[in-house]
Amino acid sequence: MTRQISPTSNQAQPDHYEELYRDFRWEVPADFNIAQACCHRWANDPATANNIAVYFEDAEGNTATLSYTELQQKANQLSQLLSRQGVQRGDVVACILPQRPETAATMMACLQLGAIAMPLSFLFGPEALEYRLQHSEAVALIVDQSGAEAFQQIRPACPTVKTVVALDCSLENALDWHQHMDAMPQTFSAAITKATDPAILIYTSGTTGAPKGALLPQSAIIGNLTGFVASQNWFPQERDVFWSPADWAWTGGLMDALLPTLYFGKPIVGYQGRFSADTAFYLMQKYAVTNTFLFPTALKMMMKACPQPREQYKLSLRAIMSAGEAVGDTVFGWCQTALGVTPNEMFGQTEMNYIVGNSVQQWPAKPGSMGRPYPGHRVSVIDDDGNEVGINQSGEVAMQRLDIHGTPDPVFFLGYWKNPEATRNKFTGDWCRTGDLALRDADGYLWYQGRADDMFKAAGYRIGPSEIENCLVKHPAVVNVAVVPKPDKERGNLVKAYIVLSAGYRGDDKLVAELQAHVRGKLAPYEYPKEIEFIDALPMTTTGKVQRRVLRLREEERSKETN
Repeated sequence: MTRQISPTSNQAQPDHYEELYRDFRWEVPADFNIAQACCHRWANDPATANNIAVYFEDAEGNTATLSYTELQQKANQLSQLLSRQGVQRGDVVACILPQRPETAATMMACLQLGAIAMPLSFLFGPEALEYRLQHSEAVALIVDQSGAEAFQQIRPACPTVKTVVALDCSLENALDWHQHMDAMPQTFSAAITKATDPAILIYTSGTTGAPKGALLPQSAIIGNLTGFVASQNWFPQERDVFWSPADWAWTGGLMDALLPTLYFGKPIVGYQGRFSADTAFYLMQKYAVTNTFLFPTALKMMMKACPQPREQYKLSLRAIMSAGEAVGDTVFGWCQTALGVTPNEMFGQTEMNYIVGNSVQQWPAKPGSMGRPYPGHRVSVIDDDGNEVGINQSGEVAMQRLDIHGTPDPVFFLGYWKNPEATRNKFTGDWCRTGDLALRDADGYLWYQGRADDMFKAAGYRIGPSEIENCLVKHPAVVNVAVVPKPDKERGNLVKAYIVLSAGYRGDDKLVAELQAHVRGKLAPYEYPKEIEFIDALPMTTTGKVQRRVLRLREEERSKETN
């Protein structure tokens, strides 16, 4: 789907960026389906049919493998089951599953059916799930024990979810995965879809209002490929095996790991369990992992736990992509010396993913830089009016609908689900705004300067304050609240809440713990406020809007004073 660019060698090379960027052209077929590209074509080729698609292991040591043929058969059976339950082309099918083979099969089943797959994190609490299931009007759900309890709590509030398939768990009025799948044929006539047809719905947290559902087309995976190939030092190569701890329900795990690995017919390692440095090194050694996507926070944990990993583990790593926050000089240097790999930092969003980054074997990486626009993507820094700013001037990172040759960029999202106003606001003319500020140096590298709004990242997760604030305000002790990032050396930022208390409540440690538990039980664990400060009144504008920026600056100043 993209014109092949061949690496010159495995050693560090001179700067080939301008040539690669100038000569690249998109080749997007009119008819295209992610499931066909990521599974069906490999399963139907005798030379690749028995190749491993997924290696699986869980925290208890249980293991499994799934070939491309087996993955296709499971996908066919699930497509048959869903279609017999009335799921039609264009319907939204939700999935609450961790990294396991059935997750890959579910994605393939939905996509070849022509349905819209909506992956949901098993970390979501009941409130977060309820909103997404209601707003998307999902008609079916595939869930295992990791999400069963949360769904059961809000099931009566989600009447559109007519079909529930329960995997390794017990739910009332649900179809048992194993029982019903075994009764289904292992063949299925896949839908013919256009490259521009909707394929995947992923909800992103916002700074104001509820989370927005970004609707991705079938072509989005094609748009990801230049960044994926480049950041992974020209994936695929003969013995490549991919692993990342990133949740397959998120853009980082789905579009930066699972789908592109399967697109190239290579194996990916799925691990069901908590991340730890020891687990990371264990998995990389056992499965001879060559390529990975690791958040800077994960790299920091690995660096501290095992400063000299190659003295303890036999590693096969040849490429590391990192995103979510700046890697920093210390971790960058550790990757080079201790792992023998220079990390390629990357930047993107769910709406247009994998658009800027590095590829150290093809152009030099500057530690701390977001990198350069990947081939096929026209990315720049613009002002409020949509004009490109000068060198070393701060502006908002934005991407043009068309590449430098005037060809539509296939990576773009189709729009926000049932929210045309938010879709319009995302654009200034043909520039799609990211909300992230950066400056561009004379070599074309982008340098992150912060958020244009109140969004922030903590431990690699994209955090929108609105959902957390809405959750806290529901507690009777809270009159008003503002959520801001608190700078943290380990995680980049911590989630901090400034809270105005209701009359009769005392701001003590007991209440702090109660409020944290309140959020943790309803949203994702990484969203609960690690720190709470009680305040008499929040800073407000004359029109009654909370000035989160004032509180952000306060936290930044405090951080400077303590460092």
